Amino acid sequence: MEERIKITNSINDLPVLTQNIEALGKKWELPLRLIMSINLVLEEAVTNIIFYAFENKAEHEIEITIALNNRQLEITIVDDGKPFDPTQKAQPDITLPAEDRAIGGLGIFLIQKMMDEVIYRRKNNHNLLTLKKSI
Repeated sequence: MEERIKITNSINDLPVLTQNIEALGKKWELPLRLIMSINLVLEEAVTNIIFYAFENKAEHEIEITIALNNRQLEITIVDDGKPFDPTQKAQPDITLPAEDRAIGGLGIFLIQKMMDEVIYRRKNNHNLLTLKKSI
């Protein structure tokens, strides 16, 4: 089973993404806890794309493909923004008090902790971020 969701690089499209994930979760009979986790992970990833991937204010498409095969959920996010490999980002030191930590990086950390596998590749001037989770 596979579904595609297309949104633009507008923060106003995030509720559309959330609604699509919730509908898909019901259709595929996914546990509510998993649906909530996937929505959180996608919100973090897509928000980073919206705010940081594009050097201009033009409209860009972000495509999210979600596939379910043999109890393995695979999500691929594709954008035409500037190259950014979140798997190469240094992990934040969460042992430090909040006021001593560098700003940013917690979203990527959260994604890596909630998913079983996070894979980045660059192909045809597009970022492809693949997130895998066993159910």
